[in-house]
Amino acid sequence: MLAISPAASQVALEGLNLTLVIAVLVISLIALAMGAMFRGQVLAADAGTPRMQEIGAAVEEGAQAYLNRQFKTLGGFVVLVFLLLFLLPADMNVKIGRSVFFVVGALFSAAIGYLGMSLAVKANVRVASAARMGSREGGMKIAFRTGGVVGMATVGLGLLGASLVVLIYKGDAPKVLEGFGFGAALLAMFMRVGGGIFTKAADVGADLVGKVEAGIPEDDPRNAATIADNVGDNVGDCAGMAADLFESYAVTLVAALILGSVALGVQGLVFPLIVPAIGAITAIIGVYITKVRGNENGLAAINRGFYISAVISAVLSTIAAFVYLPQALTSATGEVLVSGLRIRATLAVLLGIVLAGVILWLTGHFTGTEARPTNDVARTSLTGPATVVLAGIGVGFESAVYTAVIIGAAVYGAFTLGGGAAALSLFFIALAGCGLLTTVGVIVAMDTFGPVSDNAQGIAEMSHDIDAAGARILTDLDAVGNTTKAITKGIAIATAVLAATALFGSFTDAWETAAREIGIKSAGELPVSFITEIVSPTTLVGALLGASVVFLFSGLAINAVTRAAGAIIFEVRRQIREIPGIMEGTAKPEYGKVVDICTRDSLRELATPGLLAALTPIVVGFGLGIGALAGFLAGAITSGCLMAVFLANSGGSWDNAKKLVEDGAHGGKGSAAHAATVIGDTVGDPFKDTAGPAINPLIKVMNLVSVLVAPAIVALTIGSGANAGLRFGIALIALAVVVAAVVVSKRRDLAIAGDASPAAERVAS
Repeated sequence: MLAISPAASQVALEGLNLTLVIAVLVISLIALAMGAMFRGQVLAADAGTPRMQEIGAAVEEGAQAYLNRQFKTLGGFVVLVFLLLFLLPADMNVKIGRSVFFVVGALFSAAIGYLGMSLAVKANVRVASAARMGSREGGMKIAFRTGGVVGMATVGLGLLGASLVVLIYKGDAPKVLEGFGFGAALLAMFMRVGGGIFTKAADVGADLVGKVEAGIPEDDPRNAATIADNVGDNVGDCAGMAADLFESYAVTLVAALILGSVALGVQGLVFPLIVPAIGAITAIIGVYITKVRGNENGLAAINRGFYISAVISAVLSTIAAFVYLPQALTSATGEVLVSGLRIRATLAVLLGIVLAGVILWLTGHFTGTEARPTNDVARTSLTGPATVVLAGIGVGFESAVYTAVIIGAAVYGAFTLGGGAAALSLFFIALAGCGLLTTVGVIVAMDTFGPVSDNAQGIAEMSHDIDAAGARILTDLDAVGNTTKAITKGIAIATAVLAATALFGSFTDAWETAAREIGIKSAGELPVSFITEIVSPTTLVGALLGASVVFLFSGLAINAVTRAAGAIIFEVRRQIREIPGIMEGTAKPEYGKVVDICTRDSLRELATPGLLAALTPIVVGFGLGIGALAGFLAGAITSGCLMAVFLANSGGSWDNAKKLVEDGAHGGKGSAAHAATVIGDTVGDPFKDTAGPAINPLIKVMNLVSVLVAPAIVALTIGSGANAGLRFGIALIALAVVVAAVVVSKRRDLAIAGDASPAAERVAS
């Protein structure tokens, strides 16, 4: 437990500092303008054949309908949280700002997700059209520029929200930013969970009935789940991932600004804005320079763009640190507390940038088609699906260890830069996160490239308007997209861990500040429930509970996919059996019914994971105290990091192992090895695209809730306002809601029984 430290002074934003914040705001607007320009370039490309446009329109209609229903479902929840935030202790001005910017953060997160989806569905047909005309370079440019639009929106809106809060609220900005980050994280988690359930339920259903049972290709128009599968790619991989990376961006900024204002005052409030602003500039450069050269692999071009932009960010961030920051941190009396502040801050930022590069390489090693691990998984297909599943699990477990060690080393390295000053050390961890943020614009572009290229291939296959050469181009782009999706998940996880660790520091600052305001002058005056050392039984129990929530959350997400996929399988089987001419290609499947099942089931499953994330910190904090809540967050961060990497990389290795076989290895399509890898990929789908990615916003939501409620826990535990009855009452109510939600979820039938008629009845109901 940290010692009770003096209260941070109010910061005054004026002169050069004010000018710099305004400059950051201007850069955010430039990023948004560049995004609009990239969007125009994408839409100017050829929209493909009438048949391609027809299929694309069906996918767009389904995606629009799903997101509209999702936002309507979540609207009431946002209003409820907006009102509940007023109950937390703070000045009325801060309460209003926190609640208003909670809504702003939620709206920005939703807008990013919607933008990612709306442009992706239009880009899909344009990439397919470029491939049809034999332009590999054109197809890749369209797909990457589509991602560039979303990347510019991510960094632009993130910087816009943060800089506006700093300009308006100045010294109170960190408290208001808690609301902004919470809104972004909460919406992102819902979009990640809902979109993930939708896309993987459709994908699993399409694969098991189409590839395995009927022996038809993945995107064959005879498969009733194909449109839903393509819709899912856009609402899950595009909208969900875009919202996820935006909230990582926003939450990292929130943590850095909170800790920076405590450690350095006004300079700690401004410098964390400067670093991501540099990243916005380099993201523009990265999107522009990403072009294939001749016949080179598309992944090589994307990696080159990433590394060049990362180097530029590193150079510019170093210059900014040496120009803006003082040489030493001094006390009010002029005593030098920490020397070499410029070089320490520079090293912290560089740690984040280097971490992004290392994670990119490491994830590519375990999931890429050129690397040994994925090739080993593909070879196990010769001995059946069981060995494929076992090999993929082994890859996931091993990669999680290396990734966690690397992230842990980065966190520890950043912490040691503080020279023993706790507040400064935590700030450097957040600053490392800001360094990683300088790559986010390009990372978002890389991630969006994946589903756009995947959907382009699906639309081309369904339309039959493409020759063998064009199909080869799309297959190559899809293979690159599979790898970019996998490696960006690794970076998203690293960002989440850094942000959550920094928020952990913000949580410590929040409860210590509240304790000081009550009159606590030293740690010895605090009750036992405030002990945060891991040797304390309450802290250890909290750690176990935090890890347990991650496991429960993952299980709920995977079970949700299982239920929805089961309904889809029965529906697709029913249509094949009852609609004459489907398999002969003379009758059209009822695509809309499968889309309806995915939509309803994914939205139905949103409540339980959301309540689990928002209420379990309240149960632990109010019920067991600050010490247990600290352990809870530590347990969630550590287990969440390992679980997310395991799920993501297992799924990525299975996916690319299937691609290797489909490209001709070990017997190719239609072989027993192919069937085995399809099973592995099916197992991996909810791993890598539902449960794994959703853990990122989960741990940040729990951390932000803890930061927000920490003052209330302190106020009800010690001092004149202590009220054990009220505190335990709040914990019991929250616990009752969580238990009820989990029970309701578990009562839903997991293994759907019977023939196709139940599915048909569900659709009709």
